Amino acid sequence: MGKGLPRLPSLLERKLYKTGQTRGADDDVIYQNRVSRNSTVLIPYAFWERASRPPEGESAFENGFIALISPDLYFGNQKINQELANRGLGLGQNALVFYETREQWNAYKPDVHCWKAAQNRSAPLGGEYVARIPATTAMNRGEKIIRGFNSTSSKGAGIRVFEYASLQTIVNCRNQLEALFWLCKDSERVMIKNGMAESDIMRRKTEKLKQCQELHLFDYKKLKQSRILNREAQTICPLCLEEISGEGFFNRLQQAEGREVPDLTITQLNLFHIQELQIGVFNHRPYNLGWGHHHCNVVVRDAGIEQTLDWMDDVLDKNIDGGYFTPKKRPS
Repeated sequence: MGKGLPRLPSLLERKLYKTGQTRGADDDVIYQNRVSRNSTVLIPYAFWERASRPPEGESAFENGFIALISPDLYFGNQKINQELANRGLGLGQNALVFYETREQWNAYKPDVHCWKAAQNRSAPLGGEYVARIPATTAMNRGEKIIRGFNSTSSKGAGIRVFEYASLQTIVNCRNQLEALFWLCKDSERVMIKNGMAESDIMRRKTEKLKQCQELHLFDYKKLKQSRILNREAQTICPLCLEEISGEGFFNRLQQAEGREVPDLTITQLNLFHIQELQIGVFNHRPYNLGWGHHHCNVVVRDAGIEQTLDWMDDVLDKNIDGGYFTPKKRPS
């Protein structure tokens, strides 16, 4: 379904595609940079019980996983290899020792154990360890140490486990998110402005909404309860609850006067997770994704909406009590 539909403007099409990718990562961290959410998952061994199970209804992570064990835990447990084996894990097969501090590196040097740095995301991993140790300016401390998954063809060992989603979930999320665009108050006008013919707009909008209905991706009650749609079935920002304009998908973020940068690519609206991404749950899923203002997203960060609202309420109380802010009088 959906084959042969009129194409979306490239900027919106790219924005929808990117919702299926992980966040950015530079060379100094162990994670891959903006790859598909169904890529190899990295599971901190300290959270094995909470994080090792794939999403409900799925039997496995589609591209496997690698368990990351701290050197302190590995060398501090004489029965670690038996413990790993009991959990179906093996060093160099689907588990690695992960060095993150210079203290760990100096205390448990991998060369002493004739270990190699891993380079493969599937078994055999090509080594027993990986290292991402930052440089320090302190005297006699040394430069950063980057070992494993640092070649051009294999940068990064995998993705954060809480960013994972299966390929089908990624597709379902994209379909639902496109439907939410079409439910913006001015979506049709904005699409005409961005070069889409009116007949193509109506055809694609109708087909996408129908598709979501058939795939059980358009339960209005759920979308409203999740702060994604309002009573009028229009798309809103999950934090401030303001109705969203389709213009925000195409307009770049307004910059402060005198602080402009020429290569800014951030648009006014971004993907917004209702329940935050956190280890032990898989929150990149339908009915937990909306479109929100960039600034609202920044405010929420990884704290989640409820915790953010509690914080905002506390900030307002302190400002009111301190005499710095007077709330607007609401009509009775």
